[in-house]
Amino acid sequence: MTWSATMSWQDAQEKSKILNRIRKFFESRNVIEVETPLLCKSTITDIHLDPFSTTFSYGPNTHNLPVDLFLQTSPEYCMKRLLASGYDSIYQISKAFRHEPMGRFHNPEFTILEWYQIGYSQHELMQEVEQLLKLILRCDDAIYVTYQNVFIDNTGIDPLDTTISELVNYIEEVGKISDWLLKENKLEVFLQFVLSEIIEPKIGLSTPCFIYDFPIAQASLAKPSDIDPRVSERFECYFKGIELVNGFSELTDFTEQENRFLKDNIERKEMGLEEREIDQRFIAALKSGLPECAGVALGVDRLLMLALKKSSIEEVMTFTVDRA
Repeated sequence: MTWSATMSWQDAQEKSKILNRIRKFFESRNVIEVETPLLCKSTITDIHLDPFSTTFSYGPNTHNLPVDLFLQTSPEYCMKRLLASGYDSIYQISKAFRHEPMGRFHNPEFTILEWYQIGYSQHELMQEVEQLLKLILRCDDAIYVTYQNVFIDNTGIDPLDTTISELVNYIEEVGKISDWLLKENKLEVFLQFVLSEIIEPKIGLSTPCFIYDFPIAQASLAKPSDIDPRVSERFECYFKGIELVNGFSELTDFTEQENRFLKDNIERKEMGLEEREIDQRFIAALKSGLPECAGVALGVDRLLMLALKKSSIEEVMTFTVDRA
């Protein structure tokens, strides 16, 4: 049994200073810190994310019957409910939970920074993210490239006009093909494989790289582009081999959002996965009126890894799941 911390006292002090700088960054922009529940009655329908669940034995309901509760994979739904309630621009530094294997860049319990700017576009929010990264990491100016162009530049393939067959041939040519991949039948899976396994290791090596305008099928909570209906106003940021950021211009159409959740459950059923109840409080909030805004989630532990020049997130966390 190992009882000691995985993060040193010296690093804990530096971590505290960095978190303080983050809070001052938002204070200077009049973005208000909030808290939302970690335990909720609903969770995500996303086929790629698995939440933790528990049972609350005392209601809440008139018959005092047990109910299932879920640890949140991010504070997104509740934060958007705050915006729909009349809150202005907000941020949160909180714990989030995802039932995934522990690794160099992931612990099932981790820290997330999420914020929403009223009236911002994805491009304005990307610039603000860049300013925060430059403050914390002392890095150079970021590079901005569309999802389409980063594919064309690195593979010669147009991701908005390709086929599974073309992607399979390319993956075979670069020696990355595997049996499980050949069993897949969704274009998005092949696109994500090429991005994560072939393109990501080549980008953002010396300065942050923002990729934006993701295919519409890869952005269940993002607003469709007004310029190209094939893409959504979603972006990610990569730096030194690490995916740091995921953000979008937020989808405000409650009907479209509910349809996307229903589509997720259809896919879950086809894959033999359990269907998940749609968060009707979130849908009701959208129906009442979510203001035009852009939001982003940033992995704090990964940011601290880069800031403190560590090789694993366990070095910036006091106790990882194997020592908890």
